[in-house]
Amino acid sequence: MKENELFHAFLVKYAEIGIKGKNRYIFENALCSQIKRALNPLDGVYHVEREQGRIFVEAEGDYDYLETVEALGTVFGVAGICPVMVFEEHDWDTLTEKTAQYVDEVYPDKHFTFKVMAKRADKHYPMTSPEICAKMGEYLLDCFPDMKVDVHHPQAVIHVELRSKCYVYSKIIPGPGGMPVGTAGRGMLLLSGGIDSPVAGYMISKRGVFIDAVYFHAPPYTSERAKEKVVDLARLISRYTGPIRLHVVNFTDIQLAIYEKCPHDQLTIIMRRYMMRIAEELAVKNDCLGLITGESIGQVASQTMQSMLATNAVCHMPVYRPLVGMDKQEIVEISQKIGTYETSILPYEDCCTIFVAKHPVTKPSLELIENSEKNLVVVIEELYRKAMDSIEVIEVK
Repeated sequence: MKENELFHAFLVKYAEIGIKGKNRYIFENALCSQIKRALNPLDGVYHVEREQGRIFVEAEGDYDYLETVEALGTVFGVAGICPVMVFEEHDWDTLTEKTAQYVDEVYPDKHFTFKVMAKRADKHYPMTSPEICAKMGEYLLDCFPDMKVDVHHPQAVIHVELRSKCYVYSKIIPGPGGMPVGTAGRGMLLLSGGIDSPVAGYMISKRGVFIDAVYFHAPPYTSERAKEKVVDLARLISRYTGPIRLHVVNFTDIQLAIYEKCPHDQLTIIMRRYMMRIAEELAVKNDCLGLITGESIGQVASQTMQSMLATNAVCHMPVYRPLVGMDKQEIVEISQKIGTYETSILPYEDCCTIFVAKHPVTKPSLELIENSEKNLVVVIEELYRKAMDSIEVIEVK
C-alpha cells in the first residue's frame, strides 16, 4: 500500500515550544500558521488542528505524500513529522485490527524488537494506558510471531493515542527544529550572492525571526544576472523563512567616491560601514529590531574582530551574526542542505568583490577609518540620499 493511501494525517512534534508555559499557545498558533503557509501551494486540502498539546495535519482526498512531508520539513518549530493512521472507532477490536494493519504495512520484515506506547487522552476509555500497552503488545505478538518485545531498547516504538479519534504511528521524520518564524520579531539581512549570507538568513529565521533583506548592487560593474542570482537565493531561503522583501540599493556612486577619496587598503571597511548605515535606516523604516550578516570571525580581512568593531561602530541597533563561530566547511554543509550552495557558487561578482583592495587592512584602527571618511564629507550626503531614494523593493516568495 502506498503512503498516501495508508496515511492521511501527520502528527507534528515540537520541542522548545513545550517549555513555554502559559505562553505556549502563542507559539503553537504561530506554528500552525507557518504549517498552513507551507502547505498552501500544494494540491490537496489540508486541515491543521491543535489538540491537547498535539498538532495534527489531516489531508482530505487525494494528496502527494512526499510533497507534504517535504513542505512540513521547511517549517521552523517542527521537530518531527509522524505519518499517522487515523480512524474514528474506539472499540478494542477495531483498535487492534488497525494497529496490526499498520505494523504489517510499515514493517514488511517482521524480524525486529518493539514496544507499545499508549496515551489515553480520552479518560472515558475503559482501559488504562499500561493495560493498552500490555494487551496490544500481546495481540501483535500473536499476529506476528517473528517480532520480539524489548521495553528498554526496542528497534520500533508503536504509539497508540486515543483522543477524539485514534492515532497509530511509529516513524518519526526529523524536522528542522527551532522556533516558528515571526515569534521573535523582524530583522534586516544583508544579503549578497555568496555562500554565507543566505545561510545566516536561514539560521536566524530558525530562531523565529522574520527577515527582510537588502542587497547592494553596483551596475555596470555588477551585471543584472548578479542581481537575479541574489533574488534566486532569496527565493530559495523563503521556503523556510516565508516571504522576503528584498531591498535593492544602487551602491555604485558611493563605491566610486570611496575608491576615489579613501585609502585603498581601507576600501572594504569603509564600504561596509556605509552598507551598515543604509541597512540600519531601512531596518528602522521596516520595524526591524536588528541587522543580520553572514560574517564569521577571521574568514576574510573584513571579518576580523578589529574589522567588525569598525563596521559595528556606525550602528545603533544590534548586529546579529549567526555564523560567527562557524568554519567555512560547516557553513557550506548547511548551504548544501538548504539548497542554496549551487546558486551561491555561480560566477557572478557582487559589489564587494569588484572593489576589493589587493592588500586590505586586517586590523583597522577605528580612528584612522573615521579620519579617512572625512574625505567624503563634501559628496557623501547627496550620494547617500540618492541611493536611498532609488531603492527597488522586490517581493520574493
